[in-house]
Amino acid sequence: MKERIKKLLIAAAFSIFLTAFAKADHAKRIDGIIRQSSLKNVQFSIHIVKADSGRTVYSHNAREPLVPASNMKIIVTAAAIKFLGPDYKYKTKVGLCGDTLIVIGSGDPLLGDKATDTKYGRKTGWIFKDIAAVLKHNGTRTINDIIVDTGVFNDRRVHPNWPKKELNRWYACEVSGLNFNGNCIDITAKKNGGRVTILIEPKTSFVKLINKVTPISKGIGAVGSYRNSRPNEIVVQGKCKSRIGPFAVAIERPAAFFGFLLAENLAKAGISAKGQFIEKKVVDDCNVTVLAEYSTPIADCLARCNKDSFGLAAEALFKTIAANASLTNRDGSWAAGRQIISRYLTGLGVDRSQFYIDDGSGLSRQNELSAYVITKVLSDVYKGRNWQLYKASLAVGGGDGTISRYFKEQKYKGKVFGKTGYMEGVRSFSGACTTAAGDYIFSILANKTNGKTRAAFHDIAKAIIDTEYR
Repeated sequence: MKERIKKLLIAAAFSIFLTAFAKADHAKRIDGIIRQSSLKNVQFSIHIVKADSGRTVYSHNAREPLVPASNMKIIVTAAAIKFLGPDYKYKTKVGLCGDTLIVIGSGDPLLGDKATDTKYGRKTGWIFKDIAAVLKHNGTRTINDIIVDTGVFNDRRVHPNWPKKELNRWYACEVSGLNFNGNCIDITAKKNGGRVTILIEPKTSFVKLINKVTPISKGIGAVGSYRNSRPNEIVVQGKCKSRIGPFAVAIERPAAFFGFLLAENLAKAGISAKGQFIEKKVVDDCNVTVLAEYSTPIADCLARCNKDSFGLAAEALFKTIAANASLTNRDGSWAAGRQIISRYLTGLGVDRSQFYIDDGSGLSRQNELSAYVITKVLSDVYKGRNWQLYKASLAVGGGDGTISRYFKEQKYKGKVFGKTGYMEGVRSFSGACTTAAGDYIFSILANKTNGKTRAAFHDIAKAIIDTEYR
């Protein structure tokens, strides 16, 4: 018995020695990376922990809050699993109330999303064809009004702290209780002879395009767009040599966009809509006969959010957390979501001085997180039942998502799982590294960045794997 205890004590001492050795090795390697002369003006907040024990392996200004860019999505997706559950599904319902067609939105950010439709082998516009088929099967050839209920979220579709000049970009699209096609259209400029034609997908008269693109025969072409003062009137300008695009442009009033497309597609299918489009809550005395239901699992939303940094998915999850917590399951808002997620962080023992939650995607520069906050959240998920689901949502080094082009060396490929973030002057990279000696959780935030910062991030992730316990 004494001999066994002696062996255990020796093993424990050896483990402590290895831990101290690895910690010193990490510190030396990573200090060397961030103290390069080319990075001297960059602000870093870095925290690395051993996943199973939570023991800190490396820390540099770990509790200093910085602008996190899209690493805000880590907080939102972790909170979504906690408050919505791993089996949560968005459910969009379509039915009839008399001769009125009813669409009840659930806030689903992936309805008509190209990447999701490709994943499931669905063709563009599949949902409109399906609704038309369901109506015909029901014997319906004429409808009156089309009512879209978007009340699951409040009516504030644009966050007040998003850059005004970027609201026509796909990553700053409006957030609605009914979203479709990422709440964007795709624009392509194509030169035909001496003029330029502007193509739009999906084809619809909901959006008016003003073509100010000049055809050129020499030089480099570039085409962009901006909004007019009138809703959904988009000016396309620039120079086109042959073909440019498609590029995504965010539209206004997403629910109306869906309703308009629905009416246009029903007409093509021989079902006439004689009334008008109305966006309002479906009243309780309207006995809706549900004809179809379209669902999206939370796993798909997490993956689009973390692997691909799809902002609409993050904002929808943010507001869904709020709606799900209300007594009516309606009126999800940024304000309510902010309160719930902030309580989640303080419940993990994080001091409020280390974070400020403003939106879900990280587009707002009012957001602040420390690296310690992010590793605390990731550790919470790691120690719970849903780590494998969450891990599967992260981009994989040398595999997929935003880091598919990096970590392709055999030593690192498939061993780095992370969420990237980028905006002007800001970079972030957080996640987990898998090594033979176990998993490490890391968070690297940087402000006042330059062109060398991303490479430093990758070097730090490689250092984690290179200096694993031996």
